[in-house]
Amino acid sequence: MTDRTNLRELKKQRTRIALLRTALELFTTQGFDQTTVDEIVDACEVSQRTFFRYFANKEEVALAVQQTVESRFVAALRERPLEESPFEALRRTVLHTWDAMSRVVEKLIPLELHMRTYRMIESTPALLAVHLRRSIELEEELARVVAEREGLDVESDPRPRVAVAAFGGVMRMTGRLWGAGEDPSVESIRALTESYLDHLRPSLAEQWRRDQE
Repeated sequence: MTDRTNLRELKKQRTRIALLRTALELFTTQGFDQTTVDEIVDACEVSQRTFFRYFANKEEVALAVQQTVESRFVAALRERPLEESPFEALRRTVLHTWDAMSRVVEKLIPLELHMRTYRMIESTPALLAVHLRRSIELEEELARVVAEREGLDVESDPRPRVAVAAFGGVMRMTGRLWGAGEDPSVESIRALTESYLDHLRPSLAEQWRRDQE
């Protein structure tokens, strides 16, 4: 029974990854708006019902890998040493996330495809709107993680939300600049992110922990 269950789960995982890779290849080569669910399922030789078993819509499949990366980012932030200031923890987490990108992403799709997808999201209004809405939700989650690390009440102390808002603003700006640039590499967006984040360090690098007051 266990072997059969494991085999079913493996087949489900393979089907999801096949749909994901096929959809992203189509999105990045012929355009998100120009690609239909029918084209995706025909290329994978599965039914529409199978597609919707794994993804609610095209937007969800387009942003699936990015969501995986974001979840890994939140988990990595929770693991940062408590002696790091909130901003330094955010900064180091995002840079380490870029450094570990291939290991995280290539369990699902080739890294090169992910970077093409990232640029496609930045240039597709429908996807960018969903991405920005999700970014607001992610920033709230990050603010609560920062507050928890610092022993603060996020509802009464504005600093976690202010710091995360500044951090998130830099991430959105660098993503937009990178998406409009000529270098599509991970190294390029990592360097751009580090450069812009370093301009925030003088004002946000202090410690906030109550137990140090």
